[in-house]
Amino acid sequence: MGRTESTPLPLSRQRRRNLPASAAFGWLGAGWRDLWRNPLPSLAYGLVVFVLSLAVVTCLFRLELDYILFPALAGFMVVGPLVAIGLYQKSRDLEEGRPVSLARMIFVRAESGAQVWFTGAILCLLMLVWMRAAVIIYALFFGLRPFPGLDHIAAMLFTTPEGWGMLVVGTVVGGLFAAFSFAISTFSIPMLLAEKVDAFTAMGTSISLVFRNLPVMLVWGAIVLALFLMCIVTGLVGLVVIFPLLGHATWHSYRAIR
Repeated sequence: MGRTESTPLPLSRQRRRNLPASAAFGWLGAGWRDLWRNPLPSLAYGLVVFVLSLAVVTCLFRLELDYILFPALAGFMVVGPLVAIGLYQKSRDLEEGRPVSLARMIFVRAESGAQVWFTGAILCLLMLVWMRAAVIIYALFFGLRPFPGLDHIAAMLFTTPEGWGMLVVGTVVGGLFAAFSFAISTFSIPMLLAEKVDAFTAMGTSISLVFRNLPVMLVWGAIVLALFLMCIVTGLVGLVVIFPLLGHATWHSYRAIR
């Protein structure tokens, strides 16, 4: 017996859009268009993210915590989807024909209410766990040896057996943290903004959406990583444009897959 028009698709098929891997570049293009439609709020948002990021990095150096700089930069990618919620709001307003303003982007009223901030707290906790894990990995390979500073860290990592061991273990552990945080956050925050769901449902659905659309999500993750590395190479100045671009594009990825 054939499926009628009123019969809903099975959940597994609802969550599998069979999108080609190249669709990720379409999301990026849509994000670029949203960025330059009334660009000042998006660029102001990116400027705020840049200034706050620069302030955090400066504080790490002044407090002599530069040894957690790289884990902190990696941890930023964990909480990035929460920080970008205002950019999702702008893309949503453009999609629905509502006026765009920086105030609406900053003072976001999510459909899920406080559930979005509960998810944000979980992401912040995950970031702190990753940073602690990075410090422990360093101690396991180098013991109580003081951090040599950014000027000498490359030589220590690439010219000693301990350095190579730490790179391998750190990459594996960091990759696991990155994969998990990407899976739970990439769609959960946009979902909590647009839908009345609880935090755990949103995170579980995000994991399902990611792994049921793995080819395109792997490409999307690679794009996000490449653009974030570009921000680091530019001394974080690239965040002014790249962060809004990724935020708007992430909204379109959610709309395409959800």
